[in-house]
Amino acid sequence: MPFQLTLHQPEIPNNTGNIGRTCIATGCALHLIRPFGFDTSVKALRRAGLDYWPRLAPTEHDDWEAYLRWLGSLSRDGANSTPESADRALNNDSESRSTNGSESRSTLSPRMWLYTTKCARPHWDVEIRPGDHLVFGKETAGLPDALLERHPDRLVSLPMVAGERSLNVATAVCAAIYEGMRQCAARGELVIGDDGRSISP
Repeated sequence: MPFQLTLHQPEIPNNTGNIGRTCIATGCALHLIRPFGFDTSVKALRRAGLDYWPRLAPTEHDDWEAYLRWLGSLSRDGANSTPESADRALNNDSESRSTNGSESRSTLSPRMWLYTTKCARPHWDVEIRPGDHLVFGKETAGLPDALLERHPDRLVSLPMVAGERSLNVATAVCAAIYEGMRQCAARGELVIGDDGRSISP
């Protein structure tokens, strides 16, 4: 699974549906953090024509702290994890080393990247690894300032021409996923088939 795609308080169902389709096509997992601006019940999804949604099976979290607790539960010491320990793990940029001192990419912890217009670092200036969490905010406001201040070293942006406010979130997510895939493929962590379309880890 290339990446964990996280939407913080998404508001517009069409955007989330578009992002869900992108996740299916690229093999990414989708996480949705409440509150939502739409109904995610089976009946509502069927009415909206999102027949692929059961295949996606997104994980829903009550709030940011619940999301961090879920992340902590995946670690070896998950029984004792807290949002703070998950914070530290996701923010950890240290490299795991083998006994001979070389990097062992298979043991690198996934990190979290928060996409925002409020930073000057383009997303191609960071190393995006398989399993990393790509986090996007809601359509009308982006990610809360409190989250940006909490994770200052994890902020990245999608460059635009001067004077433009933002990209549509579904467009931004697609750009982020494919830049991450490009990086992983260049390092041999993701295989692109001879047809130029199929992908496999």
